[in-house]
Order: sequence, then structure tokens, then C-alpha cells
Amino acid sequence: MPEQVSTSETVPATTTWRIGTTPFPLTRDQLDFFHRLGPQLLSFYRTLNRLYADSLRGLQPAWVAGYLDQGKPEALLAYSRMKRFRDQLPAVIRPDIISTQGGMVITELDSVPGGIGLTGALTEIYSAAPPTPYPLPLTPYPLEFVGGPQGMVQGFAAMLRDQLAQHTGGIVILLSEEAKDYRPEMRWLAVRLQAIGLDAYCVEPRDIRFTEEGLWITNEGKDRPIALIYRFYELFDLLNIPKSELVQYALKKDRVAVTPPYKPALEEKLAFALLHHPALRPFWEKALGLEVFLHLTALMPRTWILDPAPIPPSATIPGLAIGGQAVMNWQDLTTATQKERQFVIKPSGFSELAWGSRGVSVGHDMPQSEWTTAIEKALDSFPRTPYILQEFHKGRLYDLDYFDPVTGEMNRMSGRARLSPYYFVSGEKTELAGILATICPADKKVIHGMKDAIMVPCAVAGQ
Repeated sequence: MPEQVSTSETVPATTTWRIGTTPFPLTRDQLDFFHRLGPQLLSFYRTLNRLYADSLRGLQPAWVAGYLDQGKPEALLAYSRMKRFRDQLPAVIRPDIISTQGGMVITELDSVPGGIGLTGALTEIYSAAPPTPYPLPLTPYPLEFVGGPQGMVQGFAAMLRDQLAQHTGGIVILLSEEAKDYRPEMRWLAVRLQAIGLDAYCVEPRDIRFTEEGLWITNEGKDRPIALIYRFYELFDLLNIPKSELVQYALKKDRVAVTPPYKPALEEKLAFALLHHPALRPFWEKALGLEVFLHLTALMPRTWILDPAPIPPSATIPGLAIGGQAVMNWQDLTTATQKERQFVIKPSGFSELAWGSRGVSVGHDMPQSEWTTAIEKALDSFPRTPYILQEFHKGRLYDLDYFDPVTGEMNRMSGRARLSPYYFVSGEKTELAGILATICPADKKVIHGMKDAIMVPCAVAGQ
């Protein structure tokens, strides 16, 4: 019997956080910044896609594709290079942005992000709530929520309709076991999509069925063809996902559409290192335009690929210096003082350690022996999973109130914020649908969704 699919069942949440009493306040100038950023990031992805293709064709250095392909299975690389996928780009763009004293800093980009349903649900809840006794600091009501109360659902729906193209049938959010913590929010999202007229379901791989005509699910006793799959699983995990080969076969035969595309080259954090590489600057400047290039290089911190290949005695690592001295060997980093270790080491991608702050080492937050071990581990991992070295930027402090359901009291926390705007792509346009703020206690060096964090949507004070 085929599996019966339902999106209306209640799924208990598997994560917790502190309940902020108000949305996170943005200024009008900050909102303008986020609106301008979306098209620039889409241009960045388009240019990165072209850089990779040009590298394969010999029009750009071969080492570019070499880095982006490092550690990937050949079968996946051959599949990702198919001509019919050539121009496909991620349709969801979410940068993680730290608000510092000097401005905004993008620490990484995610094209398979969690938080879509969470941000939608929080925006819906906070926009419906009356003002609390703890109003936004220096910000009077009314509030303008970024994207509007239904922005996340409507923006996601518009993206899905655009991705459907010529295919007819239902839409499936296909969620892997590894991503099970996100199941509640994605099922919430599927229900909201159904409410606005989309034939959408959140399912697991075991729920889909393959025939020569395409992929199917069974809902309320009826077989429904699948026209579009929203891929909510990482490409490194393909071998652990049931029926993944059938999905790839149906996609190859144009029986179904899938977004984001099967293009691991577009999911590597080392793309920041390529943007900053001096040998590639002429390409980036011409493809992006000088203004966008300079803006993105100011926003994206300098990044280096931890490649263990020998460096000639006459060469240095471009732009990397410790104590005013150019770095000629990665081992030079091991002798850096704590003050000089304002860097982060993290896996570039295609690894179970490359998301959710896993595998991250903060240089100035660890003893020198552990820092040395982190460098050596990163260099040893290069054949399987390249690591990157990235400048660390300290977030500015914010004071926010949160509600403690145990004591029933309001508390105040001083913390640093990560702002995660969600952009949905339809055609050549990006839509800013909402922004999730994650504020972690001031003593935390890595900002991510933890039980001690405050997670709230962003809003701007109205006129």
C-alpha cells in the first residue's frame, strides 16, 4: 500500500529558544540595505556559476573548479554539469549577517536554509500581538514587519510557482532524516501553502513513489503526480536518502523539477575566497560591475582556502598577515598570539559538519594547542572536505527583553545578533520576504539557534 501523506498532523517542536517580548528593531536605512542586497547576491550566484563553467572550459584557471569540486564524488559532479542544469541557480538565498560596530558583515550564504517556516510563523504571531508593556527601545508603534505578516509564505509560494515551469502536478517539500529538526516548521509551511491554493505537501523520501511516468505521492486515497520538489536535504547526504537515485533519474528525464539545483559548486563557503582572490579580480569586476564588486568584498570577510599544497619560498598567501608579517606557510598561523588569532576555521561544504555551527573553531577563543590542532585537522581534511580560514568580526551588543515561562518574569539579556534575511527568486527578481534575528548571549562567540538565544522577526517603526 502506498504511504498516506498528511500535512495537517501536529508535529511537536524539537528545538527551544528564549521568547523575545518584541520584534528586533531595524532602522529604515538598514531595511533599505537589505532590499538592495538581494539582487546583488543573486548576481553573485550567477557570476559564481559562470566562473565555475568558465574554469571547466579553460577560460578561467582550472584550479577554480578544482577547489569547488574537491571531495565530491565523480557521479555527482558529472550529474551537476549536465547541460540542462547549466543556468539553474538557487531560488532561495539566505545570508547570515552579523551587525558589527563597523556595519554589516556576511559570514556565509545558504541556499538550503532552515528557518523559512519558523520566520513565517513568528512574523505571523508577532504582527498579530498587541504592543507589550516592553516596547521597542526608542521605537514607537506601529511596526512594519519586514515582508509583511504573510511575506514568507507568499514569497515562498511565488518562488515555487515560478519553478514549476511547464510541469503540472503537486509540490513536495522533500525532507531528509538528517533535517528532521526542521520537520515541524516545514509542515507548518506546507499547510499555509495549501491555504493559499497550492497543492503542496511536506513528505519524507519514503513517501514518494516512482513510475516511468514520474514521481507520485498518495494523499487522501488518491495518487497525485509530483511536479516540483523543494530539496530540503544536503547533497553530501545523498547516499543516506532513500529513493534519491529515483529522484535524480526523474529529474534527468525531465519528469520533475527540483530546486535548489544539484550543483554542489554553488554551496561552498570557499566561494568567498574566490571573490577575494587577486588573480580573479578582473573577472569579478567585469561580471559584477565595479560598484557591486566593491560592495560585496566589503561585506564578505576575507577568506582563504586551507590547501596543504606546498607554497613556493618566493610566494606568500595573498592578503594574509600575522603580526604585520606576510604568511608564507600555514604553520605560521600556529604561532599566532591569542590577539592575532581573530580568525574562524570551518568546513567549506559537502559535510555533516558544514552547517549549524558544527566544525567551527574560533581562534581567539581556544588555547594555542587546540588552535594548532584545528589547523592541522583542516589541512589533513582537504582531500575529503576543504576547510576555510575567515576573518572574525565581532557583533555589536544589543539589550533585549525576553519572557521566562518558568518564572513568569521578564528578563533582560545583552547579546550579539545574527540577521538572516530570506530572499525568494522569481525569474530575474529577488523578493525580501522576512528577516529572522537570532540574538545569543554576549559570551557566545558563535551565533546560532540555541536554547539560550532569543529568536524574533525583524520590524521597522512605522511613521
